[in-house]
Amino acid sequence: MIREMVLSFIGVLALPAWADYPEKSVRIVVGFTPGGGPDIIARHLAQELGAMWKQQVIVENRPGAGGSLGAAAVARAAPDGYTLLSVSSAHAAAPAIYSKLPYETKELTGITLTGVSKYVLVVSPSLGITSLQQLLRTVREKPGRFNFSSAGVGSGTHFAAEILKARAKIDVVHVPFKGIPEALSETVTGRVQFFMAPIANAVGPVKDGRLLPLAVSSRERDALLPQVPTVAEAGVPDYESTLWFGLLTSAAVPRAIVDKVSADVGKVLSSSTTRERWQPIGIEPRPTTPAAFDQLLAEEIRVFTEIARGANIRAE
Repeated sequence: MIREMVLSFIGVLALPAWADYPEKSVRIVVGFTPGGGPDIIARHLAQELGAMWKQQVIVENRPGAGGSLGAAAVARAAPDGYTLLSVSSAHAAAPAIYSKLPYETKELTGITLTGVSKYVLVVSPSLGITSLQQLLRTVREKPGRFNFSSAGVGSGTHFAAEILKARAKIDVVHVPFKGIPEALSETVTGRVQFFMAPIANAVGPVKDGRLLPLAVSSRERDALLPQVPTVAEAGVPDYESTLWFGLLTSAAVPRAIVDKVSADVGKVLSSSTTRERWQPIGIEPRPTTPAAFDQLLAEEIRVFTEIARGANIRAE
């Protein structure tokens, strides 16, 4: 009997530390204020993973420096898998525009891509422009006279427009705002000529007639605005810009825990509940392996760095 108890105890000791993960509450840090894509996704994951894991999953907003403060907090957290980071495309832009970050990119590792969405180029109906080709033709006739809004220097909305500017070879002026609501508002009034807006934020103003959609940023059209052509269809064939979201953690977290979180998040993302909840806001669930997400991050950082150098984009 004693021998059996000893062997049982040794068996418990031999279990890896991640076997019963999670054994306590988990934090998902969001480097932005509530309401944006990374926050919406984090709160959905918190609800679904909490039910799956039978542990509390808490969303913590730590805005500042384009998401870099939140990223630094996760990079410095105990490497036990209990602190995760919900990010958007802006995470890949940060190394391209900041001369110094409060963390190193190698200190974070990918868990999974969580979702993808699109931008839609919108203008005010008062502008009198009804197609992307007409906009490009007008801009080329008046170089430096047109401007575009964004949700801030280095934001995904900024880079989506800068990529268009580079691919279409047009001379337009960037006007950054505090966030998406302000950028949309200034475009609605016509004080700013166009905005490459996240489709989830633009659908409402488009459907009530306050904004006119000229093109979507992806290679394929979007189900929310099926009548709107892609930028490639509308005259810039080599253009594509996707708004994506993902989940990261400290690079020092054991790989077995990263793989477990990735697999469990993948189950949430593959559920009909997630698809039904995200479809009306234009987000497509897109689970990947940790390695695939790391590869995407590296490629996006390369592209953003190339665009930032060409356009001389630096964080203010």
